[in-house]
Amino acid sequence: MDHEFWLERWKTQDIGFHQPQFDPALDKFWSRLAVPAGARVFVPLCGKSLDMQWLAEHGHAVVGAELSEQAVGEFFAERELVPTVRHEANFTVKSSGPYEIWIGDFFGLPESAVAGVAGVYDRAALVALPASMQDQYADKLKALLPKAPILLITVDYDQRQMNGPPFATSPRMVDDLFSDRYGRIDLVSKDVLADHPHFQQRGLTALTGAVSLLRPR
Repeated sequence: MDHEFWLERWKTQDIGFHQPQFDPALDKFWSRLAVPAGARVFVPLCGKSLDMQWLAEHGHAVVGAELSEQAVGEFFAERELVPTVRHEANFTVKSSGPYEIWIGDFFGLPESAVAGVAGVYDRAALVALPASMQDQYADKLKALLPKAPILLITVDYDQRQMNGPPFATSPRMVDDLFSDRYGRIDLVSKDVLADHPHFQQRGLTALTGAVSLLRPR
């Protein structure tokens, strides 16, 4: 999984991972993080997710991190926003209104990017990475924000039936990655294959979607 893989996905608009609506987990579970009103929140590997708009509409300043400049450009254009641009720590940073998105390699993101962040929303970051990179991702996130709760959305399936992304990430895998710093609370776990017919077409016979709250210890 190199940079070119994701940049090409955006270039060719092969972005089945992009949801055309807010994720229902936000309405159901975001309040469980108890993030103060007006606080900054972080969305890693954000793409042009509508979930950032939901967070902004609920009073938060949103910090995103994204590799694809095209995705970020589309996010602002679709909201008829013209961002200001600055350069910091090998990143291009585009900002407008409640949004600030850092464009570059997530693993190089400086702590200054997430200063003051009080909560993390991860719908499509951890599962976008193969198991061989998930350790590195978790370590980076813990280093950046050791005290911020995380709303984490994952999927699990028989990976012999389909290659990721999204990659199968079981609750046990989440515990292996985060239990040294976080306690995990299961918020929901259910079969969601019927909601994703394209995964059925790829060979899946079962798909479990899970939402977890990770609280710093």
